[in-house]
Order: sequence, then C-alpha cells, then structure tokens
Amino acid sequence: MFATLTIKGQLTLPKEIRDRLNLDAGAILDFQVQADNTITARHVQPDARRIRGSLKSPHAAPLTVEQMDEAVSKHLREQHASSQAGRKPAGR
Repeated sequence: MFATLTIKGQLTLPKEIRDRLNLDAGAILDFQVQADNTITARHVQPDARRIRGSLKSPHAAPLTVEQMDEAVSKHLREQHASSQAGRKPAGR
C-alpha cells in the first residue's frame, strides 16, 4: 500500500490499515524507525497520564473575565510578534 506525503508532512493512512487497526480521527500512533530505516507504527490506547496536569486544582480560584481577556491578548501579541519576526520588510 502507498500513501503520499503532503507539503505539510501529513499523510492519509489507507482505509485498509485504518479498518484493520480500528483507527478513528484522533487516534494516536507510535512510530518507530528501525536501523534499516523501516518504519513501524502501532496504535496506542489513550492513557489518563497523557493529560496529567492539564486540569487546574479544584481548590484554585477561578479566573476573572479581565484575567482571561489579558491572557488572550498576551497570547495574540506574542503570536503576532513571532509571526512578524521571520518576515522581511516589503520593498517598494
């Protein structure tokens, strides 16, 4: 079976493989590269340890709307600054 790699480094697994491994969207695959450059992949079952620490403590005070707004603004400023850093000034 063949699959084509996109410019973004993505590929679509052939349906036969998805069906055989019972894979749905969001499935996690573990890839291993062997010494002879053969690639193996196995389906990894979700594990609660993967999301450890993603939830706040139930004892933590909830954020205010102002704190959420500031966090979003900060994220957008940082994202915009990093996207502008690699750009060259437009020449006229």
